[in-house]
Amino acid sequence: MTKEQILACLPPDHPWASTVEYHETIDSTNLRAKTLAAAGAPQGTVVIADGQTAGRGRLGRTFASPAGEGIYLSLILRPQCPPARLMHLTCATAVAACDGIWEATGYRPQIKWINDLVGGNKKLAGILTELSLDPTGNVAWAVVGIGINCDQTAFPEELRDIACSLSMVAGQHIDRAKLTAALIQAFHRMDLRDKAAIMDRYRRDCVTLGKQVLLIRGDQRREALALSLDDDGALTVRLPDGRTETVSSGEASVRGLFGYL
Repeated sequence: MTKEQILACLPPDHPWASTVEYHETIDSTNLRAKTLAAAGAPQGTVVIADGQTAGRGRLGRTFASPAGEGIYLSLILRPQCPPARLMHLTCATAVAACDGIWEATGYRPQIKWINDLVGGNKKLAGILTELSLDPTGNVAWAVVGIGINCDQTAFPEELRDIACSLSMVAGQHIDRAKLTAALIQAFHRMDLRDKAAIMDRYRRDCVTLGKQVLLIRGDQRREALALSLDDDGALTVRLPDGRTETVSSGEASVRGLFGYL
């Protein structure tokens, strides 16, 4: 995959085509996008890499990013609003990513709360959202990053039971340039103001709802039933004693009782 191949799959007049930055290898597209955002790069700046040496996930986790097998993309947004109005940003990114994958491959992933795309009950993509505030307390910029397993046919032993690739679940070779262009277009269409519509779609795609899960906070693990999602993306769960609790994405992780889902 090259920058020229990606741009060839975009409409020639696409407003973000001129802001695409491509790297064969980089430490992290999110780190690069954050540096560019702090230096004033405009909304729609897209950083893409064929491989990452220090890919990152939520809560400080690493994200395996082998060259030539995935899509690693970060996007700069400048929403000019208080951070409280962006609580659903990860959910919006997940829905847009599902849209882009569907349009490029005919396969629509599902979503595991809050930031993983799944296929065949295994993880095929992860999302990381980060933001910075200006002196007034509004969002100066937000960076949304996504890493997608595309053409892997095998995974290291420690990932074998929880990870998959699009080629595995869609049964086809993935044209990464075509998919990258579809993602850029889906993110460009993403309207963060239409929170209700975004969350309705997210709920339909979310595999976590209705499942018995493990609620993980640090070393603490509790069983719970995932009940519902509010319009900020917070998850309401019912504990074994009948109490309900609302969990935000920055506080905890959710896993299945007997595995990843």
